[in-house]
Amino acid sequence: MVTIKRQGRSSGRVTLDDVALASGVSRITVSRALRGDRKVAPELAERAMQAAKRLGYVPDPAARALASSKSSHVAILIPLLSNQLFVDLLEGVQRTLVPAGYQALMGVTHYDAAEEEQLLKGQLLHRPAGLLVTGLERTDATRQLIAASGIPCVHLMETAVQEGMYSVGFSQREAARAMTQHLLDTGRRRIAFAAAQLDPRTLQRAQGYRDCLQAAGLYEPALEWQNPAPSSMKVGGAMFEQIASVRPRVDAIFFCNDDLAQGGLLAALRMGIKVPRQIAVAGFNDLPGSAEFVPSLTTVKTPRWEIGVRAAQILLQLMRGEPVAQASIDLGFELLARQSTEPTHKLPGR
Repeated sequence: MVTIKRQGRSSGRVTLDDVALASGVSRITVSRALRGDRKVAPELAERAMQAAKRLGYVPDPAARALASSKSSHVAILIPLLSNQLFVDLLEGVQRTLVPAGYQALMGVTHYDAAEEEQLLKGQLLHRPAGLLVTGLERTDATRQLIAASGIPCVHLMETAVQEGMYSVGFSQREAARAMTQHLLDTGRRRIAFAAAQLDPRTLQRAQGYRDCLQAAGLYEPALEWQNPAPSSMKVGGAMFEQIASVRPRVDAIFFCNDDLAQGGLLAALRMGIKVPRQIAVAGFNDLPGSAEFVPSLTTVKTPRWEIGVRAAQILLQLMRGEPVAQASIDLGFELLARQSTEPTHKLPGR
């Protein structure tokens, strides 16, 4: 066993030199190994990692930044923390960045482009090693800030086609088109679209809904219901009540998010409207609880955890100066057909 002497160090903090001595590996190699540098020989990296774990070594972010002129944190901008979608995304990011020696410095934009711009200005003062931003739409000033910073940046939740732009996501528009087509395939013809928040990705879903119904010759502008209020079960319930009062009655409602759809299912129960026999209900994002509702909710499962992981992996490559094979990654989506949209020909009394 190696005994570490801490003479002259009143704090008693385990240092990089301590780890180097305990592992028999040079200080610079230990530093590179703990940063996840793949150029370090696996055997040396393992010795360094085991020694750091045994000694309880915690990297000093300030010392690392001073020594390397680089920060050990990544700035990430997301719209909300109250939405499970972004919690899952953050979890994927953290699970990838932390083992590589980075921490996420989070900013919440509240779907406000001006607020995003101000948050980014503040975060850039700290010279983050990398940036993760949600979506592709933002102010020209924010785009210029990102470009001028020279800091590697990856966009989340959508896929970009611009050269030099890195992104991981899926097609919101195509996912909504697929859900609308599913409702048509189950025999529905008067399909309403209910949306709240009205952020860029919600509006892309609305366009996918229109694309599908216009192609089928069934699009009715009056059946689009848009509310700028934050998405919630309460808002979804109120929208269901409004839409259910339309005559002739709609036979399906496609909600832009699962919390709205969950509220719609509860409203149907209060009103005595049978789902899916009278009105089919569909959601988006496959949020917790959707599979357990009665009836279970048909929805689009989105790969938000995987998006966080893949985006963080690309960012790590960019921060290390490594080549990125694919700048824009489309992870796709999965349509989960459940009880709330069962085909009309399979329902009793139809």
